[in-house]
Amino acid sequence: MDITTILFYVFSGILLVSSFRVITARSTVHAALFLILSFFTASCIWMLLKAEFLAIALVLVYIGAVMVLFLFVVMMLDLNTDSMREGFWKHLPVAAVIGALIAFEMGIVLMGGFQLSDAPVATAAQLQQGNTKLLGIEIYTSYLYPLQIAAVLLLVAIVAAIALTLRRRKDSRAMDASEQVKVTKADRLKIIKMAPTVAAPAPAAAPNEGGQA
Repeated sequence: MDITTILFYVFSGILLVSSFRVITARSTVHAALFLILSFFTASCIWMLLKAEFLAIALVLVYIGAVMVLFLFVVMMLDLNTDSMREGFWKHLPVAAVIGALIAFEMGIVLMGGFQLSDAPVATAAQLQQGNTKLLGIEIYTSYLYPLQIAAVLLLVAIVAAIALTLRRRKDSRAMDASEQVKVTKADRLKIIKMAPTVAAPAPAAAPNEGGQA
């Protein structure tokens, strides 16, 4: 057993444990941290398979952007996970059946193994170019139209998310910056001339019975 195989089993064990802790951790922040660990160990496995582009993309996109954003959102919202866990044991049998079915389907697919004899053999010129360049050439030549369709779908999803976020709410008290800029001095300050008010003199005190004032 060489060092690559040992590292593969080590990273695979960490990946399985961290993935299990993602769904069993009681704290939402801890679950997000375990998910970051799962992505990192998965990228290490990609590096062992000499797929450096997928490994770097997993670290930069998912860990560096998506999961950090999720972690900040979870820490800022302070979600109450007790209400989310209500009915867990009631839905556990259905979830167990679906999980067993997915595992059975994956076992059927992977039981035959990978036909390495059918895999294309890279030439010496292709090996000098590297996996990243070859992947880019393959995507923008053989899979150009699926790539454009995926880009359009992502653009539609982004526009839809922005439209749902910016819709006007009745209970919103947001200020309109354009209306604030249009305000003039006369709208903010108005001088009104009013007649002066003179206070009436106080009444004189009544004299006492003894004749003393």
